[in-house]
Amino acid sequence: MFKRFLKELDILISIILTLLCIPLVLYWQLNETPVRLVLGSILVAFLPGYSLITALFPRRDDLGVIERVALSFGLSISIVTLLGLILYYSPFGIKLIPVLIVLSTFTISLSFFAWFRRLRLPVEERFRVPLERLFRAEEFLGGTHWDKVLSIILIISIIASSAALVYIIAKPETAERVTEFYLLGPNGEASDYPTDLKVGEEGKVIIGIVNHEYENLTYRLEVIFNGSLIHEEHMFLIENEKWEIPFTFKVTERGKNQKLEFLLYKNQNREVYITLHLWIRVNI
Repeated sequence: MFKRFLKELDILISIILTLLCIPLVLYWQLNETPVRLVLGSILVAFLPGYSLITALFPRRDDLGVIERVALSFGLSISIVTLLGLILYYSPFGIKLIPVLIVLSTFTISLSFFAWFRRLRLPVEERFRVPLERLFRAEEFLGGTHWDKVLSIILIISIIASSAALVYIIAKPETAERVTEFYLLGPNGEASDYPTDLKVGEEGKVIIGIVNHEYENLTYRLEVIFNGSLIHEEHMFLIENEKWEIPFTFKVTERGKNQKLEFLLYKNQNREVYITLHLWIRVNI
């Protein structure tokens, strides 16, 4: 059975390419490499449509190679749009990991279904990618001279539009890259901050960070009270991950206005990325 599956080279390659996209997205040291953009483009702009075409038309005579390629690009855009719409109205939203899971599941499931349909056909009727003829234009394209030219223009147009769509998805506007850094009161609301305390009294706040930078990041948090470092913490957040902890501090000095600062650093940068602060009024 496994040997029969290996003979369906196009289906096997589709599954392998889909599986390769998963570590490139989830493993933060790989997700900024050019390979991610290339494989991600193939996953979004070609493989979903190709898996559907392969499942619907398993016979060699159902469609020609050029029609299969063109329809794969066109259907991929439609499939990605439809799946994105479904995710938009789901609790998961249009985020990188849910999109990756849905696209991968869709492509791999249809690829196995396409393999199953091919196995039910006689060997001579099954579609095979004509690798030996891919570089022989007169056999690969076929038809008249103008048919060949129009077919090439069609493929280039579809690839260009698909690449533009993938680039927009993979490279969002720089202005949209942001880290949420916030303070909440002890009840989890943006109110009731401990700004009036007595010497020896403790104050409580909730510190929150959300990564919307479209990449996995390491943050460093410093808490400074009256110029002295009282807390430091490192955290690694994947894209769209939220980190939130309660924090307690204690007033030990007298003085009406004392500054409690929260400094956030991104990656290994020494410059402060975001600063928050509270002014503490100490009642003597």
